[in-house]
Amino acid sequence: MITKIVSGGQTGADRAALDVALEEGIRHGGWVPKGRKTEDGPLPERYQLTEMPTESYPARTEQNVIDSDGTVVFSHGELTGGSAVTKELAMKHGRPVLHIELNKVNAFKAAETIATWVAENGIRVLNVVGPKASKDPQIYGAVYKVLTVTLYLDQIRTYMPPLERPHPHLPANVDEALKVLMSKLPLGDKTMIARMTEEELRHLHSTLGQYIRNRFGLWDQNLSLMQSCRLRSNQNLSEDECSSFIVKELWKKLQGSHRLSTLVHKYANVFLCCKRV
Repeated sequence: MITKIVSGGQTGADRAALDVALEEGIRHGGWVPKGRKTEDGPLPERYQLTEMPTESYPARTEQNVIDSDGTVVFSHGELTGGSAVTKELAMKHGRPVLHIELNKVNAFKAAETIATWVAENGIRVLNVVGPKASKDPQIYGAVYKVLTVTLYLDQIRTYMPPLERPHPHLPANVDEALKVLMSKLPLGDKTMIARMTEEELRHLHSTLGQYIRNRFGLWDQNLSLMQSCRLRSNQNLSEDECSSFIVKELWKKLQGSHRLSTLVHKYANVFLCCKRV
């Protein structure tokens, strides 16, 4: 689970990461060159970064790599300049590094990729790197959108309370499964799912879908729930397909109760523009 976001404080990708952390209440930090140097002047004091003893950008970059659990590097196209150096430094110090090329993937898929990578590598302190604003004017908005969705996917993966297995009260039908999910999911996650398009639901296969398969006993042949899914869908569904069906039924249920939540106004633009990034 991501507990802290760090960056070098530069305009563009770095600043987007810090703003997401501030907006979402995640701890932030990192190193900034002496004098809080950035291309648009000294880094504002609201960003709680630590000054290096030198004005060197590469030294700042290396220290952030060292002090984090992993680094995600954003770009529109191939890595160049400081972003390319960051990837090399991460490999040098044996830190996990992930390159997200935003020209090749939409925002939601990028977020899913990052959330999966974070879980697989046990990333808690995430270093975020990418072009500065003068090199890529679109990078701030793109990174902000992706990281906002990433945090929500990370929370879904992390905060779903486990059901002990074998469990005497595994849901026996779709309605019982939906009741459990409605009681366990935080309001923000319900709102996020309600705002998704039907096509985007597939991106929850490795997060919420995995939770359903593991914790509702689908892999352990919860035949009652499997039969309920098949009867309700009129299809001979597999375990994977049953979890996807339950996600879709949850989505339908949330359309009426959470689609118009006040949180929608905060996050609507994130999901409405996913396909355009």
